[in-house]
Amino acid sequence: MYILKKSRFDGNEKTSTFTATHGVISGELELRTTCQEDGTLELKITYIGAIDVYTLPGSYPVHDVRDHDVIHQMLVNVLERT
Repeated sequence: MYILKKSRFDGNEKTSTFTATHGVISGELELRTTCQEDGTLELKITYIGAIDVYTLPGSYPVHDVRDHDVIHQMLVNVLERT
């Protein structure tokens, strides 16, 4: 289970912090989505305080940069319900 602790929105970058409470992945995690100037989203997840950042492979273009908010919130919702 992932429990949302907080979300922050700063221009092109949105972050949400979670506590993972069971399973192989546990601890404090941060989901970070960034909308590039060309409208492509970059999706990353990391343990808070860790050096390693995991980037989801692929290209995620949006038709409207306002979709960034919606996509970030959808990812948060999916993580919270697992």
